[in-house]
Amino acid sequence: MAKRDYYEVLGIDRNVDEKELKRAYRKLAMKYHPDKNPGDKEAEEKFKEINEAYEVLSDSEKKARYDQFGHAGVDGQAGFGAGGFGGFDDIFSDIFDMFGGGFSSSRRRNGPKKGADLRYELNITFEEAAFGAKKEVNIKRHENCKKCGGTGAKEGTSKKTCSNCNGTGEVRYAQRTPLGQFVNVKPCDACGGEGHIIESPCESCNGTGKELKNKTIQIKIPEGVDNGSVISLRGEGEPGEKGGPSGDLYIILRVKPHELFKREGNDIICEVPITFTQAALGDELIIPTLDGKVKYKIPEGTQSGTVFRLRGKGIPNMRGYGRGDHYVKIIVEVPKKLNSKQKEILVKFSEVMDEDIHEQRKTFFDKVKEIFK
Repeated sequence: MAKRDYYEVLGIDRNVDEKELKRAYRKLAMKYHPDKNPGDKEAEEKFKEINEAYEVLSDSEKKARYDQFGHAGVDGQAGFGAGGFGGFDDIFSDIFDMFGGGFSSSRRRNGPKKGADLRYELNITFEEAAFGAKKEVNIKRHENCKKCGGTGAKEGTSKKTCSNCNGTGEVRYAQRTPLGQFVNVKPCDACGGEGHIIESPCESCNGTGKELKNKTIQIKIPEGVDNGSVISLRGEGEPGEKGGPSGDLYIILRVKPHELFKREGNDIICEVPITFTQAALGDELIIPTLDGKVKYKIPEGTQSGTVFRLRGKGIPNMRGYGRGDHYVKIIVEVPKKLNSKQKEILVKFSEVMDEDIHEQRKTFFDKVKEIFK
């Protein structure tokens, strides 16, 4: 059976942020968790489907491949954690929260966190996609506040250790539940689980320690890229928190259509119009290619739709070896308007024409005769 769309599985749209994604996942995971639906095979399958969808959409690289290629871009990479189900600790903690308790998540909350990934769509020309280019992109991202050095505290002041939790960011207390007595761990209300308090916030960043800045980044586009190709720049995304690494920047390439050329893989298709006289008598044509104009001699009797190949004149291979070919499709144009003298000449031409030279026409009518004999 075909897999359902991951966004449909979680009931979210494609522009959902990380917070909404996690909220939708937790809600469904708690609903179909095996501990809440013992023996229910349908709930178990839905739980697996929800976890698979979340594992892909919560990973920026997998999500980028899924958005571009669908299930084909991530098949074999989505799975479940060592415990059998992704996100099990979080969900198990939430289930215990239903009884008024929960397990410690302070290490996750107070530990290093990777910054968010950024996405940028860049328009390039057909030629830039073929031969590569150097470009500049301007993005907006958060950086450490220069005024407070990223601490969030006003100049001349500093963060203070929370006296309520002694800097741990959590408070513990015992509580009896239907399952027995548990030691519960909750985020400290006084400091919001941060372990410190900023009494005098920085006026420039309002205590966040971050400022939104414009950043110009140089990128190198390799030769042979196509529309929808993705260039990933490690560490150029949002800054991490608590010493965590920065996120990544994903450049999505959008190639503008060319006026003359169409691309099929690494090959190029170009339609060249010629006159009836050129087709009948043959001629030396000037053919446009990515490398400039080249001369190509077509034989007499060239038919409309005939395709000639120019080897090695197509798109360079992204892996650095060889190029595709340039295909020239001949289109014989029939004049739409003729003056009286031109019509007279064509009538005389028709009268002296030997029917035997029209091989295709002759073969066609021979087949018609055979069918209706």
